[in-house]
Amino acid sequence: MFKFLFSFLLISSTLSFHNPWQEYISQKGNYKVSIPGTMKEVINTVPTSLGELKYHIAVFRDSDKDADNLMYMISFCDYPQGSIHSDSIDLVQEFLEASIEQSVASVNGSLSYSTDITIKGYPGKMWRTDFGEGQGIIRTKAFVMNHRFYSIQTSCLKEKSLNTSSDKFFDSFSLLQEEEKLIPSKKKKRKKK
Repeated sequence: MFKFLFSFLLISSTLSFHNPWQEYISQKGNYKVSIPGTMKEVINTVPTSLGELKYHIAVFRDSDKDADNLMYMISFCDYPQGSIHSDSIDLVQEFLEASIEQSVASVNGSLSYSTDITIKGYPGKMWRTDFGEGQGIIRTKAFVMNHRFYSIQTSCLKEKSLNTSSDKFFDSFSLLQEEEKLIPSKKKKRKKK
């Protein structure tokens, strides 16, 4: 009985030191997500043919060598009006395909799979990239809402590729407001007499 109690206490104390999942809210990004650590926010400015674009990135890198994932990341970028819109299905598909190609090339990886998805009714893609001579894996979900591009990613070692933490992270992502609530109403208010 004493051995059982001691083993239970030892296991419990070990588990209590693991990072608990917490909710991360980005008002500017209009989303919330559950994450097993503290996100660090960065803004990268990227020169493009459309002008300079600001990529807002929230990332958590897990330093625990036994963690399911090495990295959890969400990024978003607002594209200029008229350059891309979630209503333009063909343009969005071309944009997402190009995003996949750039993502895979940026880590000198190979595309394992890609499929069409929707997130809250907005068009998107989900894909898996193998990199680092097949030892690393990046899982990505990306979608376009209005003219904003979102990318949600986890990165892990190949032997941890079927971990449930990635699913928990992806499934917890939600928008704070739907698109129509973000666009100011064009209806004119009547003046009271």
